[in-house]
Amino acid sequence: MKNLNYGVIGNCKSAALISEQGNIEWMCLPAFDSSSVFAKLLDDEKGGSFDIVVKDLLTIKQSYIPRTNILVTRFKSKDWCF
Repeated sequence: MKNLNYGVIGNCKSAALISEQGNIEWMCLPAFDSSSVFAKLLDDEKGGSFDIVVKDLLTIKQSYIPRTNILVTRFKSKDWCF
């Protein structure tokens, strides 16, 4: 089974699941009961995702800002940290 360690972001009307690599792998819009826009979580080949690709990636760290649903994803490469 695939690693199911995802961060959740949302606005009380919709939500998205963010992978440890910072990719949106599941998202429904404009509401929770809408069809998914990205569904890589369900099907790797047909599901689709929104990926951030960093050249020469060294590390990725994620954390929530305390007492919020704001997920911070930091990418560090050989030349940049963002």
